[in-house]
Amino acid sequence: MMKIKRWGVYLVNLNPRIGTKPGKLRPCVVIQDDVLNDVFHPSTVILPITSKNVRKDAFPLRVYLPSGEGGLETDSMILVDQFLAWDNNRFHEKLGDLSSEKSHELEAACKEFFGWE
Repeated sequence: MMKIKRWGVYLVNLNPRIGTKPGKLRPCVVIQDDVLNDVFHPSTVILPITSKNVRKDAFPLRVYLPSGEGGLETDSMILVDQFLAWDNNRFHEKLGDLSSEKSHELEAACKEFFGWE
């Protein structure tokens, strides 16, 4: 079983697509705390990543990731409004990790999205 870590970027099978939820095999960032990850919780909270309609000014609903960040090959955006708890068996491959700067930016976006500031 793959070791899943917070702020890691993984390819995750999100099929089937339902409503506004993105489908297909796509990169996602783990936002779940490592306390749960380390005790093998059967699912993990993630945010999907897209390379469509990339904008640098969509904070807090989107966090911009430049090419190379988290092991991604193209400029992308984390979909902050698409929280998912996904079965760990759907994780296929680790691509990389978010930088400290991007993980702090994502954490701030999540707090703002939920009004936790």
